[in-house]
Amino acid sequence: MRKLIIAIDGPVGSGKSTVARGVAELLGYTYLDSGAMYRALALKANRRGVSLTDAAALEALARETHIDLQRGADGLRVLLDGEDVTLAIRTAEVSQAASHVAIVPGARQVLVDEQRRAGKRGGVVMEGRDIGTVVFPDAELKIFLDASVEVRAERRWLEHQQKGDGLTLPQVVDEVRERDLRDRSRVASPLKRAHDAVLVDNTAMDAVETARLIVRLARERESA
Repeated sequence: MRKLIIAIDGPVGSGKSTVARGVAELLGYTYLDSGAMYRALALKANRRGVSLTDAAALEALARETHIDLQRGADGLRVLLDGEDVTLAIRTAEVSQAASHVAIVPGARQVLVDEQRRAGKRGGVVMEGRDIGTVVFPDAELKIFLDASVEVRAERRWLEHQQKGDGLTLPQVVDEVRERDLRDRSRVASPLKRAHDAVLVDNTAMDAVETARLIVRLARERESA
């Protein structure tokens, strides 16, 4: 049975990471978190004091940076130049910085090349905002995961609450709307549904239900 490349795209708060991890676990595939790579680069830029509006400096930083995604006993580990930054990249500050890094064409190209290298053999689930349109346009299964703005914002707000971030729900709604606008209107690889992607609206589904639906689709493609 052949191993697929499964591309899951969607806006912030759609549950891409949780769903992708669930799909990978159910299929015995490798989960690759593309967003973690942008977050790691954003973290390094913040630490170095590199301006998020300096495209040339961000591209240069990307070219000198080594980011590894490794499967650990407790999930995916993110190594930035050998340092485990799995927790450090999950703050609201880094998340916002990553969305600025992601619009820099030169930096994106460096990371896209790394993503293609990591997933070229198949048997992987990769999620992001341009996986099915740019990174793996020939992926055997493409999913565009979406949900209402209100539901996505509530999911993000709950994540912030668990981390101890003091953001209110209205603030997170505004954050999600701003992020949507930036992701969909950026020049480099804007967020959009690939023409052959299956639209999955999980407004009324939890992550487990969503993952099982995608696994059923994958099993059909594997045996086709």
